[in-house]
Amino acid sequence: MSQPTHLPRLGALLMTVAIGGCSEPPPPPPPPPAEVTVIEVAPQDTPVWSEFVGKTASSRKVEIRARVEGFLEEHTFVEGTMVDEDEILFEMDKKPFEAQLRAANAELAQQDARLENATAQLNRIRPLAEKKAVAQKELDDAIGMHLSSAAAVEAAKAKVVQAELNLSYCTIRSPVAGLTSYTLQEEGAYLGFADSLLTYVAQLQPMWVEFSVSENQVLSYRADTEAGILALPGDEEYEVEIILADGTVFPERGRITFTDASISDETGTFLIRAELPNADAELRPGMFVRVRLHGAYRPNAIKLPQRAVQQGAKGSFVWVIDGDEARLQPVTPSGWLQDDWFIDEGLEGGEKVVLDGGSKLQTGVKVTIVEPSADESAAKPE
Repeated sequence: MSQPTHLPRLGALLMTVAIGGCSEPPPPPPPPPAEVTVIEVAPQDTPVWSEFVGKTASSRKVEIRARVEGFLEEHTFVEGTMVDEDEILFEMDKKPFEAQLRAANAELAQQDARLENATAQLNRIRPLAEKKAVAQKELDDAIGMHLSSAAAVEAAKAKVVQAELNLSYCTIRSPVAGLTSYTLQEEGAYLGFADSLLTYVAQLQPMWVEFSVSENQVLSYRADTEAGILALPGDEEYEVEIILADGTVFPERGRITFTDASISDETGTFLIRAELPNADAELRPGMFVRVRLHGAYRPNAIKLPQRAVQQGAKGSFVWVIDGDEARLQPVTPSGWLQDDWFIDEGLEGGEKVVLDGGSKLQTGVKVTIVEPSADESAAKPE
């Protein structure tokens, strides 16, 4: 019985399929270049500031006290409000002091009369003594009486002045323009020297801001200055800016007016005081603020956005683009300014550093530099 003629052709076809299945597949196409955004390193003088925690204080806080003993008659101001310089705050009972003044004036008049009589007596005896008509003792007695009467007049005048002062002290005025506190004594209270404090007035214009700098910070600034990393303003004329508790920047800037001569034994810090204009009385004593000192700068500083600096097992690094390839570059960051790191070592200037897209890079990977998107550009710090 003969075989079908199509069998040889089927075997050849199966052999061909088997041979084709054992061959290697073609290699996959290379990945496309990674897309990255870059920033070119440009050294430049960069202003920097130091920030501290501070507290506002009145530039002149005056205790209002009674200067004489007596009864408080009334207070003439509203507690917690602004008062002008020389404005009347309290009135004490004046009647006893008016009586003392009248008595002092009466004693002065009496002494004036005695002096007038002694002067007349001396004028009568002096010519007689010159003619030897009276004894020298009578002249000496007349001169002594005249001098004694003149001294008594001066003492009486002093009592009048003292009585006038005591009477004027019954009207208690504010020595400064400022904000009043609450009243410690009410009408009708007897004011003695032990309880003479009535209130206080805090001057608000200008306002003080006090803050402390640690010894370590001072030594660090000194070392950075000597190394050329930091340049201080001439005569250390810093501008002082404060940020309020809600993050608002106070519109007025001030100057440092006082630096303590020694370190505090309790805190190990230097006390520094700045003075700021406060014409609208926006600042009140006792407010906690953040204090920024402006005026220092870093010469030829290199800074990068923080998202450009990555952390590896061996420290910080950035990706630098050489031609169309990425290269890992170790760097040494130091301090930061807002969203930027200062780079002390690793970059010289002119390098193109990857800003976005660095997470998918490896050494030697081809890259394509693209422009940042509109959202990324808007998110960049100014």
